[in-house]
Amino acid sequence: MGKEKNRISILNDYNEYPGPRYANQGDASGEDFYIKVLNDAFFNSIKNNRILEINLDNTAGYASSFLDEAFGNLVYDFTLSLVKNNISIVSNDEPSWISIITEKTFPQWEKRRKNEDSIKHTIDFSRRKTITDL
Repeated sequence: MGKEKNRISILNDYNEYPGPRYANQGDASGEDFYIKVLNDAFFNSIKNNRILEINLDNTAGYASSFLDEAFGNLVYDFTLSLVKNNISIVSNDEPSWISIITEKTFPQWEKRRKNEDSIKHTIDFSRRKTITDL
């Protein structure tokens, strides 16, 4: 039997209309979602030895930059291995979103993490949790 799951839905736990990459570009950004929802949800799932299931369905759609920023920061803060082994992404509406995240975003942000590349933030990230907090 696998780990139990914590679940979040972007529609129910964040916004029906996901926006741009950065908070300074508009409402409901990937950056804002990461700070307000995804970072804590993932951290708490790991602390409780659970998988975090993230449901992308039933929103108005996504810019690839929203997904890149939200899920990329997750990899940057917690490592690709920890993220891949502890999340499940649901996207029945548009399965290609899963491929975008797992095949493009994840490897690109893991490379940034390993290279210690600086990451742009347009909102306060000081309260976010990272792998060092586990």
